Amino acid sequence: MQTMALHTKFASAERSTAPQIDLQARRFLDISPMLRPILDAVPEIIMALNSRRQIIFANRGLNTYLGRDEKAVRGLRPGEVLNCVHAHEEEGGCGTSESCSVCGAARAILVSQAGQPNIQDCRVTRDGDGEALDLRVSATPFELDGERYTLFALADISHERRRRALEQVFFHDVLNTVTALKAAADIMVGKKDVEDLPEVTQELVGRLADEIVAQRQLVDAEDNELMVNPALVDVPGLLQNIVRIYARHTVGKERTIRLEIPKSAIIFVSDTNLLRRVLGNMLKNALEASQPGETVTLGSQARHDEIEFWVHNPAYMPRDVQLQVFQRSFSTKGTGRGLGTYSMKLLTERYLGGCVGFTSSPEEGTTFRATYPLRLMKDR
Repeated sequence: MQTMALHTKFASAERSTAPQIDLQARRFLDISPMLRPILDAVPEIIMALNSRRQIIFANRGLNTYLGRDEKAVRGLRPGEVLNCVHAHEEEGGCGTSESCSVCGAARAILVSQAGQPNIQDCRVTRDGDGEALDLRVSATPFELDGERYTLFALADISHERRRRALEQVFFHDVLNTVTALKAAADIMVGKKDVEDLPEVTQELVGRLADEIVAQRQLVDAEDNELMVNPALVDVPGLLQNIVRIYARHTVGKERTIRLEIPKSAIIFVSDTNLLRRVLGNMLKNALEASQPGETVTLGSQARHDEIEFWVHNPAYMPRDVQLQVFQRSFSTKGTGRGLGTYSMKLLTERYLGGCVGFTSSPEEGTTFRATYPLRLMKDR
């Protein structure tokens, strides 16, 4: 087979030629006249891949799911068909970027090519609309005319994961707040002399309502039904409010929050509630990543026609975590979590007209940055 000397950061980049792909496709379909109707009857997407991870056959499920004809996708790789954001980062295509090293689909296929069947979960963010997919993939090796192939099955479990994650986050956060609220109620019943008890109780009830609204907003955001309400933003007041909330939150216990507020006034138009959600998640994640006694910094500054917010904590994120940090359902905190960083990116880039990124190193720690235009348009 012809090869192309392409650079790769993970799996091989070489591809078979179009005539070779067509020959492999004919050999596969010649196995049995019943093969196509049997595979077409399966609701999941099923692909046959050659040794270079290229599609030589795809069942009807692919057309149903993506609207792509089988012949149109021959020679492509799974991530290219799914329009994965990483599929074209390198000249070699799907499987050759650094991010591919943590992709469940790429890893399952490589295990299969080594002779073992493999099942993994895979998170894909689609280029263009930023749609997040949660997939369960199965890769099974087989041989045909002395060549190795992979039967690759793909099932969309996005709705299942979405429901589970929302339930986990909702129950976890709401239960924490209700527990604190119950403690405050117990103090009132015991008639203990606590001067700020009414304020604490009010704050806890507000937090409970806020967490319920947060889950509702995330559902609406993913369904493209979230309403944006631009208004003047009081930047110092907003940041002070966020710090006040998380200084009393369980994640802020034994940690110091430092606030760096711009000295000059900033005229800034955005959706205050959505902005509070993003910055609150940034601060909460930083506090969870830090250790008792450490300091987390929240700040902002104006830059030309933009305003930038940042949150810094001393912890370093390992590289494999960095590659997945904005993916839906990915979390270092256990199954069913992982909506915090995902929602930050979703709300910022789809609704607030901004962008979110981060840097992380053992020497400097981790800094998340969110940048927004000074004026958010109503028609976003």
